[in-house]
Amino acid sequence: MMKNDKDVRVDEHSKNRDLDPQRENPTAGTYLTTDQGIRVESTDNSLKVGARGPTLLEDFHFREKLTRFDHERIPERVVHARGSGAHGYFQVYESLADLTKAKFLQDPSVKTPVFVRFSTVAGSRGSADTVRDVRGFATKFYTEEGNFDLVGNNIPVFFIQDGIKFPDVIHAVKPDPDSEMPQASSAHDTFWDFISLMPESMHMIMWHLSDRAIPRSFRMMEGFGVHTFRLVNAEGKSRFVKFHWKPLLGVHSLVWDEALKIAGKDPDFHRRDLWKAIETGAYPEYELGLQIVEEDQADDFAFDLLDSTKIIPEELVPVRRVGKLTLNRNPDNFFAETEQIAFCIQNVVPGIDFTDDPLLHARLFSYLDTQLTRLGGPNFVQIPINRPVARVDNNQQDGFHQHRIPRGRVNYSPNSLGGGCPMAAGAAGFVHYPAQLNAPKVRLRSESFGDHYSQATLFWESMSMPEKEHIVKAAVFELGKVATKAIRERMIEHFGRVDADFARMVAAGLGMHAHAGLGTTVKNAAHAVAQKLSAKRSVEKSPALSQENTPKPGIRTRRIAILAENGVSEAELSAVRAALAAEGAETHVISTTLGTVKTAEGGQVEVDFSSIHVGSILYDAVYVPGGTASVEAMKKMGDPIHFLNESYRHHKPIGATGEGVELIAASQIKGVTVAGAQAAGKLFSEKGVVTVRGASDLKPFITAFIEAITQHRHWDRPEYPAVPA
Repeated sequence: MMKNDKDVRVDEHSKNRDLDPQRENPTAGTYLTTDQGIRVESTDNSLKVGARGPTLLEDFHFREKLTRFDHERIPERVVHARGSGAHGYFQVYESLADLTKAKFLQDPSVKTPVFVRFSTVAGSRGSADTVRDVRGFATKFYTEEGNFDLVGNNIPVFFIQDGIKFPDVIHAVKPDPDSEMPQASSAHDTFWDFISLMPESMHMIMWHLSDRAIPRSFRMMEGFGVHTFRLVNAEGKSRFVKFHWKPLLGVHSLVWDEALKIAGKDPDFHRRDLWKAIETGAYPEYELGLQIVEEDQADDFAFDLLDSTKIIPEELVPVRRVGKLTLNRNPDNFFAETEQIAFCIQNVVPGIDFTDDPLLHARLFSYLDTQLTRLGGPNFVQIPINRPVARVDNNQQDGFHQHRIPRGRVNYSPNSLGGGCPMAAGAAGFVHYPAQLNAPKVRLRSESFGDHYSQATLFWESMSMPEKEHIVKAAVFELGKVATKAIRERMIEHFGRVDADFARMVAAGLGMHAHAGLGTTVKNAAHAVAQKLSAKRSVEKSPALSQENTPKPGIRTRRIAILAENGVSEAELSAVRAALAAEGAETHVISTTLGTVKTAEGGQVEVDFSSIHVGSILYDAVYVPGGTASVEAMKKMGDPIHFLNESYRHHKPIGATGEGVELIAASQIKGVTVAGAQAAGKLFSEKGVVTVRGASDLKPFITAFIEAITQHRHWDRPEYPAVPA
């Protein structure tokens, strides 16, 4: 068979490409080298002072690897590209002078301005908001002593222990380099290949597969500083600290099917939610929490405080809530503020200092290095959104995009021609905590970082049954997208070391067989660890890790859909709507067309959205008011019935009054008693479905419906898979 010209060009291109001596061949038995061709001893651990000491700047392989990674893309962020931001302020509740000399944590009357950027990690700027991913929660405090950047996530741990592996984990989760697919998704071979070969990732993976990876909104997710930091008071006493953000609206998530559908219906779901909440005055609020550990107690735990794959269970060290963050102003310009803001974890103020966490040390280098390329040089701090409110005086000058015009002839120190200014502040400036160091230079990891499964098991054991079911389904979905059987088999082995039943359920969902001894190895290992750490502090369960155990303070800012057509009962609609609004909820009337619907009483009600533009996935609950004509019309339509079915399948609260109960009876929701057998005026509430017919007083219904919405999800619906949606 003759080849055409196109075939010849393709073959020539392939041949020439393979002849290139610089082209990497993944199948060749080559050694890993630096860009200078120097063979690399190890790429799993950075060079440190002792196995548990600080990372050394002389590690040229570490610096080269991170530098190359930081400069891979311009101008979009390599990670956390998809973001949303807001201005606000922070106030401490009481002076924390006993813990820290940081001034912004001293005076409860001071409002410290902040800018917060929320983000996803893996996707590009154009990806959807509701993908399964870690969410960034980065806060820049503009304090009188300089900027403090608390660069955190909505998950308290990370995939890796040493920052030298950060390029690897991000390369693995990003789209494949040959096809640039898939976008904003971890459900592919390269990611799970990496994870299956990195046991230290198991704790983070459990969080990633949980509901925490698909938050309901930025306003309803926790934030964590991830690392262990130091707080240092005026007397020089140091304590270890973990930072937390606790949302005052409670912690809530989407369900996976809902998240997938929202990505198509409204890919800007989280961004829009944050913007609208601030525009309408429903300001997002979070409390800053601290977990404080005295230095002489740091070795009392059955895990290493410097290991970023570990948490301190709140049952061992309670979270002390010390202040409140309020977001009350949207950006004036997205690019100038949200896109150009530069967070650097190195930005700390006196009273806050670092520990020897190797992942933290990598971030100290990497964040600054990234900004130099992304924002065009060393003067990025002069961009208005990055500019500190504290006075800036130094001898650094020139460079790309210099906005300042320095005056005078002195640009060096020491000097006499400028009166010795600017002068060093001495003890009044930032003084690094004088931690004692004495160890050989080694490329090793501390043995105390060696436990990769116990906290993954802790997370699993702390979940409610519905949350465990979601983790299993997420694992089946993710690994079901993995084409390489060996990767799936390795992950089942890892899951068996977390929990044998968990592994078996995932294996069954994948059509695989888990061997009989699954989990035995880890149980034996657990006994050995328990004996070795018998005097250490640990817990078998941490109820604080379960979203079901987090506070549910009310229905403020929840979105409630009201389904109505011509002939709706204005009395019922108005009474329920007013009561929900009084509790701070947002209600929308949804009908087949925009404009107005006529009420049974002869009035008119404004329609907020037509059913073609919205769906149940965009709402937290649904209410169907009475009105014979309205309900009869909706019983003949597909959209209202689907709206109810889908809401029920997603475990959302459903309310109906009067004839509205008949629309539920016409749906596929058969697991609750909603039909006309109810006596007139009798309130019915079960599994989050609240109904009443012919009641002269709607107050009992309203109370029960608000209680159902406060719960957010109703998992006690065993028949929900049979409901088509």
